[in-house]
Amino acid sequence: PGDNNLPALPNLFIALAAASGFIAVALGAFGAHGLKQRLPADLLAVWQTAAQYQFWHTLALLGVGLWLWLLQGSPSKSLAACGWLFAAGIVLFSGSLYLLCLTGERWLGAITPIGGSLWLLGWACLCYSAMRGQ
Repeated sequence: PGDNNLPALPNLFIALAAASGFIAVALGAFGAHGLKQRLPADLLAVWQTAAQYQFWHTLALLGVGLWLWLLQGSPSKSLAACGWLFAAGIVLFSGSLYLLCLTGERWLGAITPIGGSLWLLGWACLCYSAMRGQ
């Protein structure tokens, strides 16, 4: 109550999850088929890790969106924080790995743990929200 942005978040998180799912499938397929002959095996494995982790956290983001949708009468700021943490983690973790593979710029690997940390915070936030009965 009082936060006018919260009612729109369920739709936003579900839309972000749908877009991320599309991208994860497309980039996973691109890595398996389009990059197979262009990347060394170690970078192909990194690409697949990025796609897999993106997809799992896309499902988490979708779950948060659906949970918020069920709670439209009483939106939860902590649950909304979970969605933002999952979304930012997708961009930083998977995005940095995709870019590392495409550019060879190893410094991008330093960004990856930030995304992973955001995911850990997202899962902790989700546990907190569940324990509070939201």
